[in-house]
Amino acid sequence: MGKRDDLIAKYADDLRNKCGMEPDMDLLTKVTIGCGPAIYDADASTVAATQPGELETVKNNFLIKKLGLADGPELTDAINSVIETYGRSERDKYRAVVYYMLTKHFGKEAVYG
Repeated sequence: MGKRDDLIAKYADDLRNKCGMEPDMDLLTKVTIGCGPAIYDADASTVAATQPGELETVKNNFLIKKLGLADGPELTDAINSVIETYGRSERDKYRAVVYYMLTKHFGKEAVYG
């Protein structure tokens, strides 16, 4: 297995054990690939949920640009909901896991079709 496969397995484990959901491995793989080289960088691979600027980046670069959603309070609500599901106290919130949950939340799996 390659490094990306190891990371995908780690993300699936987080979804199962920390978020209480069974991952769609095909979608999780596509979301992970969509994150590009960021998954290999210790800082970029995680979402700093306590930093408003970071959450703004998730909203603008992922929800609006990637998923094509219109800006509105529901985007911030969804990000907060995903962070709650992951666990606010959880130190490492992996970007691929957060993006996966947001993709599922908005029913935008077709973006990765």
